[in-house]
Amino acid sequence: MNQQLAAEKKLTDEKRFQYLISGISDYAIYMLDCDGLVSSWNAGAQRFKGYIAPEILGQHFSRFYTPEDRADKLPARALATALAEGKYEAEGWRLRQDGTRFWASVVIDPIYDEQRTLLGYAKITRDITEKRQAEQALRASEERFRLLVEGVTDYAIYMLSPLGEVTNWNVGAERINGYRQDEIVGQHFSRFYTDEDRADRRPQRALENAARLGRHEAEGWRVCKDGSRFWAHVVIDGIRDDMGELIGFAKITRDLTEKKKADAALAEANAALFQSQKMESIGQLTGGIAHDFNNLLSVLASGLEVLTLGRGGGADARTFESMRRAVERGATLTQQLLAFARQQPLQPETRNVNHLIGGFESVLRRAVNPAIDFQVRLDPQVRSTVIDSARFESAILNLVVNARDAMPEGGRLQIETANVDLDGHAVRGLAPGPYVRVGVTDTGTGMTPDTAARAFEPFYTTKEVGKGTGLGLSQVYGFIKQSGGEVVIDTAPGAGTAISILLPAAPGQEGALQDQEGSELVLIVEDEPDLMDAAAALYIGMGYEVVTASSGREAQALLDSREVGILFTDLIMPHGMNGIELAAYTRQRYPDVKIILASGYPLPALVREDARLREFALVNKPYRLSDLARALRTVG
Repeated sequence: MNQQLAAEKKLTDEKRFQYLISGISDYAIYMLDCDGLVSSWNAGAQRFKGYIAPEILGQHFSRFYTPEDRADKLPARALATALAEGKYEAEGWRLRQDGTRFWASVVIDPIYDEQRTLLGYAKITRDITEKRQAEQALRASEERFRLLVEGVTDYAIYMLSPLGEVTNWNVGAERINGYRQDEIVGQHFSRFYTDEDRADRRPQRALENAARLGRHEAEGWRVCKDGSRFWAHVVIDGIRDDMGELIGFAKITRDLTEKKKADAALAEANAALFQSQKMESIGQLTGGIAHDFNNLLSVLASGLEVLTLGRGGGADARTFESMRRAVERGATLTQQLLAFARQQPLQPETRNVNHLIGGFESVLRRAVNPAIDFQVRLDPQVRSTVIDSARFESAILNLVVNARDAMPEGGRLQIETANVDLDGHAVRGLAPGPYVRVGVTDTGTGMTPDTAARAFEPFYTTKEVGKGTGLGLSQVYGFIKQSGGEVVIDTAPGAGTAISILLPAAPGQEGALQDQEGSELVLIVEDEPDLMDAAAALYIGMGYEVVTASSGREAQALLDSREVGILFTDLIMPHGMNGIELAAYTRQRYPDVKIILASGYPLPALVREDARLREFALVNKPYRLSDLARALRTVG
């Protein structure tokens, strides 16, 4: 009785399982016999493959495979694999009854009885065409995105791990940062930051912000593989999975170096334009005031002259004289203001700046104190320019005095000349072309940027009260601008100041020295200042350009830097090299220079003592113009 009940229950369970299998429509579940013939068929199999049970039962399951797979004996291999390994699982194209294809997920299991006798195979097939299409679309999308990211060259786009290590690398990152993918993947992204930023923990703070806020955006200097720097715009986004867990960071970097340079150039241009407009406005205002003030001074000066004629001496005369001096100082002030306003009358002529500086050098040297090493380095091939000589000398003197005042404890002051050829961006306000540069450089206190920006404004001075009018540099600026040139300041606190005057070269020159004055340069060497000035006046009166030195060593430096035509030197000098030694040095190094020696001792006695004197022209002190002219004819 119990056995009968158990058998009935087993039969009932089998039927129930059959009904369950038969009713499943999302899976094709059917049995194969040992030869691969279909022995059962469920609703899902009918829905996927299109066969009803009577049409397929007893047929070989290989008919579901494509011709290519059947030719490749894939069905037989599937059964053999299931038998050998206990299971066969794969995906591939399968055929429906109507010949259409679908992508199937297939599982084949061997079925045994209690004695391990093979009864056949259980085969489960699922139509996953839509899933495959979705996966393919996703892969295609990912591939397109990968190709897009990898192909971008203007942006560095790459991923970071949660710890900040580089996990992938695109072409733009290689171009901007300089690393190949195999060199940088696995390295920490902080290596792109400067030493200062790493010390300040900027990379760590960037990741912390991106993790906490979802995004970090900044600009700053970054370092390439070769050590060079570029200005970068950086965006870091935190990447999280569906559960909200941080899985890494997406980092996009763009090189904005050229944009930063352009912005800086634009800001500089705007500042220069503002400064130019400000100086122009100040100049117009100053010029108008100076003209009116000059008219008032003219009235006062004329009235003083009238009053002086009708008065006697005594206290009134002294009062009038004080008033006259005040009027003269006022007139000088108006001339300085007009110089800044570029309204002063000029007398321009084509001159060589070397000759102007050389003829004025003795005055410049006396303007500095002995603690200053004064050097003059003039380019022998410097071009000529069209300039008012007197006002040019005044401008150079102003610069030298300013440099001297900036070095109260001593230092080095240098005047130099050179040819320069400007392109369109070298100096703002000047057209491209050939120019002459006159530079005055000191090693003094220098200026702050704010001071340098206002240095040319009238009445602006950093000197103590009573030690400067604030009109020196403004005069220089106005005069050079009126002459078609420009003045450029290069300075920093504690690093000295270099002021460059740029003047247009005179037309018709090809870069070589154009001695349009047609006069030789005379080097006068004399240790007595009064005698030096007297000799200089005589030579200037004869039409020569003059440069002076107070010692043999100083004369050597001038010979090395100038195209000297005549050396006129005192024979006896108490310190260092004497006249005959200087003459011998000049004859050896510069054989074309004409040499004249001067001495207060009787010349015949000197010649008997030193036979070398016979080789040179000699003049006795005190000499006159005719003596110099005779000596010049001898050496000429």
